[in-house]
Amino acid sequence: MKTKKHALIAATLLALTGATLWAASAQPAGIGRHEALRHDLDVPGREVVQVRVDFAPGAAFGMHTHPGIEVAYVLDGTLEYTFEDKPPVTLKAGQSLFIPAGMPHAAHNPGQTSAAELATYLVEKGKPIVALRQQVH
Repeated sequence: MKTKKHALIAATLLALTGATLWAASAQPAGIGRHEALRHDLDVPGREVVQVRVDFAPGAAFGMHTHPGIEVAYVLDGTLEYTFEDKPPVTLKAGQSLFIPAGMPHAAHNPGQTSAAELATYLVEKGKPIVALRQQVH
């Protein structure tokens, strides 16, 4: 029993350390992320995650994907979303965008003031929320 408890504690610490290292290494300058909600869905192996993403003026989050759909709702300012295979979309506060699972996209604050979005993800449980794409030169 004691061994199981120690294994659970070790696994939890490892997961938290990994999440902290990911956040430190994957967080672009000028981008702040705050997870507001994480909850299991009634579909096995799926969860909903809501994250507030703050963008400093000119800040960008490079090309990435998610292991499920994203609904981006702009809270403040203006954000431009770019995609590999379709034209960019510019949204102002109060507008939203549906991004299909696995679709490579990037977000950029083209304005001179801060911007923010509420990103709602319906994703596979246990997978990283964001997978950064390697730039091809």
